[in-house]
Amino acid sequence: MPKAHQSDREPELSTVWLRAFLEVARHGSFTVAARGLGWTQSAVSRQVAALEAALGGGPLFDRLPRGVRLTEAGRVLVPYAETVTEALHGAGRELAALREVAGGRLRFGAFPTADAALVPHALAAFRARHPRVRLSREEGLTPRLLERLAAGHLDLAVVSTTPGAPLESYDLHHLLDESLYVAVPASHPLARSGPVRLGRLADADWISGSPRPEGTLLDAAVRQGFRPRVAHVVGEWTAKQGYVAAGLGVALVPALAAESVRPDVVLLPVLDEGAPARAVYAATARGRTPAPAAEAFVAALREAAGKIPAQ
Repeated sequence: MPKAHQSDREPELSTVWLRAFLEVARHGSFTVAARGLGWTQSAVSRQVAALEAALGGGPLFDRLPRGVRLTEAGRVLVPYAETVTEALHGAGRELAALREVAGGRLRFGAFPTADAALVPHALAAFRARHPRVRLSREEGLTPRLLERLAAGHLDLAVVSTTPGAPLESYDLHHLLDESLYVAVPASHPLARSGPVRLGRLADADWISGSPRPEGTLLDAAVRQGFRPRVAHVVGEWTAKQGYVAAGLGVALVPALAAESVRPDVVLLPVLDEGAPARAVYAATARGRTPAPAAEAFVAALREAAGKIPAQ
C-alpha cells in the first residue's frame, strides 16, 4: 500500500489551538484574547500559527493596523471549532456530574427478600442525596442477577450466599450476615418458647419455595442432621405467611423479611450451634470500574443494613 502524502492526511488539531483561535476571532485582537485567556500575546500567536500550519499554512486572520480580521478560511473554520469545543465542554460537564453523582445512571438488581426493607431504605436515602441519577431496578434470584451483572446489564446486584452461586467471580461488598427464624402459627406449642433448635422441628411439615432443600434456606436443616419434609411449595413470602398462619406448616425466614411478618405468625430465633445464616453482599463485576453512583449506592446499602434488627 503506497505511503500517504502529507497532504492526504487529516490534520490533527489541538483543542488548545482551537481555543486560542476562537478567542482571537471573538475579540478581533491577539492582545485582548491573551488577556482573556491569561496567556501572553506571543503564546496566543504561537497557538494560532500552529493551527494555521496544521491546516495547510494559509492565514486564518488578516493583520490590520489595529487588531485582526478573519479570512475566508477563518470564517469557514469558526463553526467547526465551536462545535468541537462545545462538545468537549459538554463531555466535561457530564463527567463532572458522574464524579459528583449529580447525573448518569445506575442499574441495579436485588433478590426478593432484600426488597422487604434493605433496598427500600437504601433507595430512599440515595434518591434524597442524588436526585438526578437515573435509576432502574430488577428483581431476581442471586444466580440470575449475577448473570445479568456479568453480561453488563446491571451495574450492581444485591445478592446472598446461595449455594451454587459463583460469588468468587465478583467483587463483593459485605452488607450484613442474616440470622434465620422459624415462622410458626401463633397457636403453635412452641410459639411462646423463645429461641429454638432446628432439630425440635424435624418432624414438622415445612413450607418452602422448592420441593428440595438443597440451594434454599432449608439446606441449613440438612446440615443440622435432618431432611425437612416439604409439604407445600410456595414461592412468595406473603403467601408463605398465609400457609404458616393457617397451621399448614412452618417455614424458615431470613432476617431481611422479619419486619414484614403478620400478627398471627410468630418468629422464633434459631439456636443451633453455628446457627444457619447467610451473608448479603452488593456485588459488582470484577475488572470493571464501578460508576461513582454504584459506589454511593453501596454506601447507602451499608447504612440501611446497619438498621436491620439483630436477632
